[in-house]
Amino acid sequence: MGMKVVILAGGQGMRIREETEFRPKPMIAIGGRPMLWHIMKIYDHHGFRDFVVCLGYKGEVIKNYFLNYELMARDVTLTLGARLPRRAGRAPRIHGPGAIERWTVTLAETGLTAMTGARLKCVQRHVGNSTFMLTYGDGVADVDLRTLLAFHRKHGKIATMTGVRPPSRFGELVTDGARVRSFTEKPAGAGGLINGGFFVFNPGIWNYLTEEDDCTLEREPLERLARDRQLMVYAHDGFWQCLDTIRDLNYLNDLWSGGRAAWRVWR
Repeated sequence: MGMKVVILAGGQGMRIREETEFRPKPMIAIGGRPMLWHIMKIYDHHGFRDFVVCLGYKGEVIKNYFLNYELMARDVTLTLGARLPRRAGRAPRIHGPGAIERWTVTLAETGLTAMTGARLKCVQRHVGNSTFMLTYGDGVADVDLRTLLAFHRKHGKIATMTGVRPPSRFGELVTDGARVRSFTEKPAGAGGLINGGFFVFNPGIWNYLTEEDDCTLEREPLERLARDRQLMVYAHDGFWQCLDTIRDLNYLNDLWSGGRAAWRVWR
């Protein structure tokens, strides 16, 4: 197997409750496919295809999606009503060439109320004692993951976080008196870098985490890593967008339908 990619997909998505009442946030559709699928396709494009998905809130929706992934994507032949011997194959016969996606997907139950650090600690048994990647199940980017990994290996510290400049949530006006000189609907933020996910961790990260539900990766563990001079940032100046609100959802769908989805690095 290749390097493990852990995806945090267990949160309740309270800020977009209109969509998450019946599904976890990573299963909200962008262009007809779950956000989780888009994230996995980004990693796949760069050669990372061994995933550990941390489940929590409505995790059965994600399990059912992958259990039925090929059934839903291909032609299927079923044998119904026939009096077949017990050992005869009643399983659906799936038609078509090779696998759609050559992924290994481990779906790990990490609890309903666990915070991000606790969820990560819960999947240590699936990740092992090797360097691995991690990201959130609600953000997409055109990050060059191979370059990110090379940066991480070069500095030799325990953790690398991808820093991004947040897109503005409001249109930006440039005016000349009462006349609008220019308008940008989603300009890049002019402030400093924020946590954009797309982490790389060495096994030393396990010493900073606990399985207590309140262990939040972005608080004590990352803060302590920074104090210990073990946290580095990889600055990404390209596209990045999280899915927090209906406005974000509409924006991402507009980009996809308009052929402007910068995170679609695969073809």
